[in-house]
Amino acid sequence: MSELKEKIEKRRTFAIISHPDAGKTTLTEKLLLYGGAIHLAGSVKARKANKHAVSDWMEIEKQRGISVTSSVLQFDYQGFRVNILDTPGHQDFSEDTYRTLMAADSAIMLIDAAKGVEPQTKKLFWVCHRRHLPIFTFINKLDRFGREPLDLMEEVEKILQIKVYPITWPVGLDGKYKGVYNRLTREVSLFKTDASHGSKQLEEFSADIDDPRIKEMIGEELFEALLGDIELLDMAGEEFHIEDVLKGELTPMFFGSAMTNFGVQEFLEKFLEMSPAPQPRTLLNGDVLEPDNPLFSAFVFKIQANMNPAHRDRIAFMRICSGEFDKGMTVYHAQSGKPVKLAQPQQFLAQERTIVEKAYPGDIIGLFDPGIFGIGDSLSDEKLKLRFEDFPVFPAEIFARVQPKDSLKRKQFEKGILQLSQEGAVQVFTQKHVGLESFIVGVVGQLQLEVLEYRLKNEYNAQLVMTQLPFTVARWVYAEKPEDIEKLRGLDNGMLVYDKKDRPVILVNNEWALNWILQRNPGLEFLIVPSDKATV
Repeated sequence: MSELKEKIEKRRTFAIISHPDAGKTTLTEKLLLYGGAIHLAGSVKARKANKHAVSDWMEIEKQRGISVTSSVLQFDYQGFRVNILDTPGHQDFSEDTYRTLMAADSAIMLIDAAKGVEPQTKKLFWVCHRRHLPIFTFINKLDRFGREPLDLMEEVEKILQIKVYPITWPVGLDGKYKGVYNRLTREVSLFKTDASHGSKQLEEFSADIDDPRIKEMIGEELFEALLGDIELLDMAGEEFHIEDVLKGELTPMFFGSAMTNFGVQEFLEKFLEMSPAPQPRTLLNGDVLEPDNPLFSAFVFKIQANMNPAHRDRIAFMRICSGEFDKGMTVYHAQSGKPVKLAQPQQFLAQERTIVEKAYPGDIIGLFDPGIFGIGDSLSDEKLKLRFEDFPVFPAEIFARVQPKDSLKRKQFEKGILQLSQEGAVQVFTQKHVGLESFIVGVVGQLQLEVLEYRLKNEYNAQLVMTQLPFTVARWVYAEKPEDIEKLRGLDNGMLVYDKKDRPVILVNNEWALNWILQRNPGLEFLIVPSDKATV
């Protein structure tokens, strides 16, 4: 096997998806703890812990105890190079999550043991399912009273329409669990509770289920209940085939508690063993690029400004798809058609950074961005000059007019709006014949507007005046004669604006208003997502 293939086989790049408050950032922390990347985990909300989550670097995240942007974290574990994409759970930031899933080879679906499958979990599951991503399920919060494991298993099968195979099974009854049983190894792991509140690795005792010490330690009643569950699962449950997992047709299920570290190590080890190495990527022309192609290629899936408030920097995160990355290499940038030197390559553990000399397919690299990169940009060796498939675009549903509160801070305001729109945090529109003292911003969720206001104030020292607009529908407009767009009829209760590529967009109150305009403007075409043909 070549060195490149060996490096690829040892890489795992995955996203963690869930409904808000299912414990996603906490699980990320514990994977880092067991990977040796951190020595003390700080739960996001635990009152008894005085640390914030390592993966939540933005001040507003620490204050609210939620993730509003995807974090990118790397660590090594038992010979594997692990790239975790910790995504926002809140539906208002689902755009960022969808983009991040483009960079993942598999996904961990986190489910609250008390609440089961929740609405945002369903949405994100279907995004993964459409991309045929292998999905691994972790039933979380087993340290609290929750629903019966069999009920949770049935709900995942019924609501998400995917076959389920529990790899680990909780040992205990009625929310009082002492450990987990591994169905593949027939091993029982029992955990000691401690006073560290999950900040340290959990001590455990493991032995074969036939070892008489297991029955003695958990008691006859729990032992008999465990044997009954195992028999039921073996008789009535699905068969395990790794091929079904890799096709996204069967989800291995694990039980545990990220807060107390219960079952986390068992999950991490089986996940790394079963999850796929970096996968081939689809190009815009429909061809498929294999990761062991010796020529370098990558795409940008995330841009983040001001990760280091002292330097006001801007980082473009790229996923390496093929070949080998070398620090300082020059590559072809498909969107500009120009060569670009990949400067100051970095890998991250939240705000801690290390300079990267070499990297391989599956790795996530942060690049210093002077303002030339955009989300979805393709980078490759000059001999390839390829372009990856386009990222999904989601039309905004909430709109507001924003302008600086202090006209003397106009430059900071404009810079902030521009940079945050390049990140994908908001969509920005302008009106013709209106200066740059105000913009129209569009978002998917209301919380995005709050984050916009917070970040402009704290990162750019620019307070804003925000006026919410009544529009809920945006459509890109195309006409054979561009001048016809300026003469739109029936737009009395709407607004004509232009996106960052100067493509015309109409904003209206509802679908009825949209149909009214369509009837009065024959020859116009309305597009739900932008197309380059809509450029005026």
